[in-house]
Amino acid sequence: MQEYTAIKLIARPSGGPITDELFETVTMPRPELADGEFLVQQTYMSLDPAMFGWMSPDTESYIPPVALGDVMRSSGIGNVIESKHPDFQVGDRVTGLLGWTELLKTNGQGINKVQNDLPDETILSVFALPGLTATQGLFSIGKPKAGETIVVTGAAGSVGSIVGQLAKADGLNVIGVVGGDEKASWIVNELGFDGAINYKTDDLKAKLDELAPNGVDVYFENTGGPIQQAVFNKMNVHGRIAVCGMIADYAKAIPDPGPNWIPMIKKRLTVQGYAMPDHFGDIPALLTKLTPYVMQGKIKYRSHILDGLPSAITGLNLFFTGGNQGKLMVKL
Repeated sequence: MQEYTAIKLIARPSGGPITDELFETVTMPRPELADGEFLVQQTYMSLDPAMFGWMSPDTESYIPPVALGDVMRSSGIGNVIESKHPDFQVGDRVTGLLGWTELLKTNGQGINKVQNDLPDETILSVFALPGLTATQGLFSIGKPKAGETIVVTGAAGSVGSIVGQLAKADGLNVIGVVGGDEKASWIVNELGFDGAINYKTDDLKAKLDELAPNGVDVYFENTGGPIQQAVFNKMNVHGRIAVCGMIADYAKAIPDPGPNWIPMIKKRLTVQGYAMPDHFGDIPALLTKLTPYVMQGKIKYRSHILDGLPSAITGLNLFFTGGNQGKLMVKL
């Protein structure tokens, strides 16, 4: 490969769907390496809701926005195809923030070797950002206990589906909130959730009363929207809320208002937002926690694979419509 393709961010989204006008597709020559550098050919690229924040102009977020003119940020997996780095050899399989590009020249900062023979899509679906995010939020913030009830929004997504399965494996009553009957069937009949709520068609309060008659102890928030207030109203004393994502509000110029804090005081709730860049140093411990669940067959997943780098642009809109069926990624 003497040339490669990359996609750069050239404009900020202002609400609504992601369009081609925000990006520029460029063809560039294969990079020359200096000592201490190596070249990665990416095979699968992850698409994640966090990208909407990375494209925004917000400089007060947990990570700086992608600069206009830079290659769009994303995590991915690939193979080392050329190296002048002592710790990375040709043939090594690696993961990290590779970006919307076929090739990446790097000095290795933030790049990790893959230590097993699982397929690339399995690594991205379970052991990369989704599994790490699920493990960190559930166990460090949710602090689940057997017999408790947890509600997971975005429960058919890459993070929510793992959260629910981990909680079920630890003996919780697991309720998932999804945006369709097929997803509801999948999380109950395939993943083992105890119940599902279709936020598009169900009476949210009535369904929560039915599935969580004793209230909610842990709330794992991926979406926001109307379900947020309904679950908040059902929280038990000393309940824990892990706020991971708010996909229902990312495309809105003005986000929906959140719940009032008075019940938070009365019920002594713990509400904590989090983002994985704060916990990159914890990755070895998180993998140690997650891996036994996977190896024991307690974690299932499905992937939604798009073909070719350009598909990433319109593919992001699947998060707004709920059209993605599992972990969304691009095969390069």
